[in-house]
Amino acid sequence: MRKSILLIQPENEKINRFRRKQFNNFVQITMPYLAGFIDENKYKITLVDEYQQKIPYQRNFDLVAITVNTPNAYHCYSMAEKFRAKGARVVMGGPHATLLPDEVSKHCDILMIGEAEGIWPKFLEDFYEGDFQEIYRSDTVPDLRSVPLPRWDLLKRSSLMKGAVFSTRGCPYRCAYCNLKQIYHDSFRSRPTSEVVHEISLMKSRFFVFWDDNFFADKAHALELMESLKPLRKRWAAQVTLADCNNDELLQKAREAGCLYLFVGLESFSPSALRGVNKQINRVGSYQDIINKLHKHKIMIQAGIVFGFDEDTPATFQHTLEACESLGVDGVTVSLLTPLPQTPVYAQMKREQRLLNEDWSQYNGKTDVVFNPLHMSSEQLLNGYNNFRRQFYSFPSFIKRMRVSRTHLFYNFIMNLGYRLAIKR
Repeated sequence: MRKSILLIQPENEKINRFRRKQFNNFVQITMPYLAGFIDENKYKITLVDEYQQKIPYQRNFDLVAITVNTPNAYHCYSMAEKFRAKGARVVMGGPHATLLPDEVSKHCDILMIGEAEGIWPKFLEDFYEGDFQEIYRSDTVPDLRSVPLPRWDLLKRSSLMKGAVFSTRGCPYRCAYCNLKQIYHDSFRSRPTSEVVHEISLMKSRFFVFWDDNFFADKAHALELMESLKPLRKRWAAQVTLADCNNDELLQKAREAGCLYLFVGLESFSPSALRGVNKQINRVGSYQDIINKLHKHKIMIQAGIVFGFDEDTPATFQHTLEACESLGVDGVTVSLLTPLPQTPVYAQMKREQRLLNEDWSQYNGKTDVVFNPLHMSSEQLLNGYNNFRRQFYSFPSFIKRMRVSRTHLFYNFIMNLGYRLAIKR
């Protein structure tokens, strides 16, 4: 007899309100991929993406699986309590479960720590047989070959927003504010090119994103993959480091393969701030040459900018705006520095007693400041961040930036307009 399983991609109300204002919200990939491992002869699957679906609390399930990230933690605990009260078993995994397993284990029946490819199939078999463990831990580095196809058919999203895939996992760098080293095995890996291309070929949308943490990190793999992508004639984006964008061969292949834009974590225009968080790979003096190179290859840059480093002052916001405009930065994803659990930044701020709270719902990098900055108040940081977003996506700033960029003006306008409308709502 089949057991019923509910897979939940959670979204707490605060972040849902923030994200709903933007129309370019590509789906998270965790649950569609994990659903691909499930034998439907043994399980009846329901997959819910809370971004635009309601949690079916009125239904009964044998098993409820929830992926938990830090800002969603309390929301996930509340969901779990409701389902457990109805007799369901709850399994939790994801970044927060790996970072703080002792905390998360108090709110579920089964805990999954680390990467899931090796332990998730074993747990599913154990649960079906009625003899499961309370903790499943990823002790060996999972092999990313033969990963099952994601079950996008179970997800209620537009074809465009389902256009997501991963080709590598991990990052060779150790930025002090990033938790990748804590949630993944410290081993950079690539998926077989043929499997990635096959998966992309099945996508209904012409547009998609690579959900890799550093798409260019394995240059040989990236070149092979981009060469294989050409016949599909799709348009795509990926996340890379600035230093790798100084490679004309990579950029040329990316353009030929349909790359529209690259997300690049500039983070700051302060060399001392970059040194302070162990991101010396970014050299502020090279920003102009590399961004010019991206534009020469007809690739837009979506820059990651973080405010709240110890070197930042109230003057940082205007300086950053002027720098972005002079460089022709096409778009920005702006974040507030967030000391995520187990990261060096968290340890430092905990030691210095600068954390304002440990209310994980505020640790989202978008709506709240959760620490005392060194050279301004927390209110100044939040206001400066919000003012920067409004000014950057104003029409005068767009015109200034496009006079420099001159890259994909139609797509650029649509992207900027989307962010502008979201900020005004």
